[in-house]
Amino acid sequence: QVQLVESGGGRVQAGGSLRLSCAASGRTLSNYAMGWFRQAPGKDREFVASIKWFGSGTAYADFVKGRFTVSRNGAMNTVYLQMNSLQPEDTAVYYCAITDSSGTYNYRDYHSWGQGTQVTVSS
Repeated sequence: QVQLVESGGGRVQAGGSLRLSCAASGRTLSNYAMGWFRQAPGKDREFVASIKWFGSGTAYADFVKGRFTVSRNGAMNTVYLQMNSLQPEDTAVYYCAITDSSGTYNYRDYHSWGQGTQVTVSS
């Protein structure tokens, strides 16, 4: 069983930055990757970025490329999402989750979701 806890959300003005953290506990080594998703009111949950447990492979949604960076610490206990040049359309609840599948951006392939952290970007 894996437990994930997100933190680092908040309110910023357009152009600002935030760094989200996702702390993992429990048995994690058998999982393939950790992903970040977001969900705005009235919208579906959408893929933002992911990082593999082993190696340094990352993936990003087109709408965050060049602005967001996903990284992890050496022990893989915490994964980060550095968000720069934030825009009002980035406003959402951000979640982390893990997957045992490779190359998937579908939230249905992820499990052990955290509780989410709110990010609000004002214009």
